Amino acid sequence: MKFVALISGGKDSCFNIVHCLKQGHELVALANLHPIDKTQQELDSFMFQTVGHDIVPYYAKCTGLPLFRKEIHPFGSKNVELNYTPTVSDEIEDLYDLLSRVVREKPDVKAVSVGAILSSYQRTRVEDVCARLELVVLSYLWQRDQLELMQEMCQASQTDIPGNFEARLIKVAAVGLDRSSLGKTLPEVFPTLMKLHNMYDVHICGEGGEFETMVLDAPFFFKGHLKLLSKEDSPSNGNDGVYNTRLNVEFEERELSKQDFQAHLNALPQPRLLNNKWQELY
Repeated sequence: MKFVALISGGKDSCFNIVHCLKQGHELVALANLHPIDKTQQELDSFMFQTVGHDIVPYYAKCTGLPLFRKEIHPFGSKNVELNYTPTVSDEIEDLYDLLSRVVREKPDVKAVSVGAILSSYQRTRVEDVCARLELVVLSYLWQRDQLELMQEMCQASQTDIPGNFEARLIKVAAVGLDRSSLGKTLPEVFPTLMKLHNMYDVHICGEGGEFETMVLDAPFFFKGHLKLLSKEDSPSNGNDGVYNTRLNVEFEERELSKQDFQAHLNALPQPRLLNNKWQELY
């Protein structure tokens, strides 16, 4: 199917796109929700990552695809029930308006890529919007084992093929992660995440809000990638343990060949349909 990818710039939304392509779907557009006040990075949103939203417009250059964007207001999570029903002024209705525009302008779009891993809160909301628009949800990361998934992302970051998956930490909010973690790639921070996971049960993919990332390169960036120039760390708010950084990047042209792209897809592991327990029962 032709699909639009919901992207925040984070590792999960971008890595799910690679899995969609692995399954033969065709990426035709990108969609993003960002703060109405572009000077803000963080919104009190239960649903969307907005940290690093200033980098997302570069993705249109990197992919050569149209990028659809819409503003969201602070404190837009009006309906916080697990099972969502349409609610006036809720940020989910902004998502509905955004995807409605995509469908109007690209009527051949039949599916939406979503990088949800663990949050049923996120899943039920995206499914509600897509059901109303008669779109299929493509969420290949859903309920994946987080250690296995993080290892897969790190492996995709360290191949010898041009167009490696490059995601860097831009926000940390967990014990054992501090200012020194900001700007690190996934392979660089992986040993620390493993240690924290074993000691404190920290979510190794950041599903407990432990960290946020920004992707600077990916196998579907055909037209170029983002070169990191520097980072600007934000002042911390006392001793709250939350640290943010702003990545200064520039677009660098690069033609990714079809052979290199296919090599990335071939190297991407195919997740098992059933884990060992259920496979034995089957």
